[in-house]
Amino acid sequence: MIHGNLSPCLDWFQLFITFKWIKGDRAITGEMHNLTRYNLSTQREYTFSILIPTWNNLEYLKICVESINRHSSLTHQIILFVNEGSDGTLEWLTAHCPENLDYIHSPENMGICYGVNLARSMAKSDYLLYMNDDMVALPGWDQALHQAIPGLGTVMWMLSSTMIEPVDTGNNCVVIRDFGRDPESFKKEDLLRELGTLKKEDWTGATWPPVVLHKELWDLVGGFSTEFSPGHYSDPDLSFKLLLAGVREFRGVGSSLVYHFGSKTTSRIRKNNGRRIFLSKWGISSRVFRREF
Repeated sequence: MIHGNLSPCLDWFQLFITFKWIKGDRAITGEMHNLTRYNLSTQREYTFSILIPTWNNLEYLKICVESINRHSSLTHQIILFVNEGSDGTLEWLTAHCPENLDYIHSPENMGICYGVNLARSMAKSDYLLYMNDDMVALPGWDQALHQAIPGLGTVMWMLSSTMIEPVDTGNNCVVIRDFGRDPESFKKEDLLRELGTLKKEDWTGATWPPVVLHKELWDLVGGFSTEFSPGHYSDPDLSFKLLLAGVREFRGVGSSLVYHFGSKTTSRIRKNNGRRIFLSKWGISSRVFRREF
């Protein structure tokens, strides 16, 4: 259904996108028969189940996984959805898989939306946390998120960590400081030394990863909408669905910090026209949604 007074061309666009969903779903159905699941985590319960889609991004993934286990105060399950893994990711997991990590392997790239939705099926925690594979968890990141949860009272909320990024993209929810743009230039020791100066006040409008929410809320809205595959603009779409479901608490936690090298996977793929799909689906642009809601 198209909401609002949109031009007739968007009606045709909606039909075109719907046709693409049907064709895409047929292709994905075939790919799902080739999935392999690796249930390797040793505990029955974890604080967060961290869902990370990855696509031939091994050097960043190594830093991401290592930082979670090194800098977390609590015990978390890590669930990877490995798209292809032809860059050595599968060999690395075979040789170095930590005891809190499970993963699903797809020989084809199924994208973020399908990947994260499938990874959710392996979650052991009540709390799902979606993170990119080019992020670095920093000391205290998880404790700050976890401590914010009891005061919320219900499951009708979504919390976000605060990203530190090397480039100013105009996102005022981000801390701008350049500690490197790839693993080779990453100034880890400088970042850890200056960490105390990078925290900010809590902010509103949580939509960017890492985000955490209760599994019942994720299931209620159906996770990521696959019409946004491979994933561009699936984040604000999730927030819009949560808003319609009754969520009013979209809080960014200023003391939960992660370093983000900056969309290293999405820069390598042919993106879906997420801006236009969002407008067609909801009747407003994602920019207006973020500004007004």
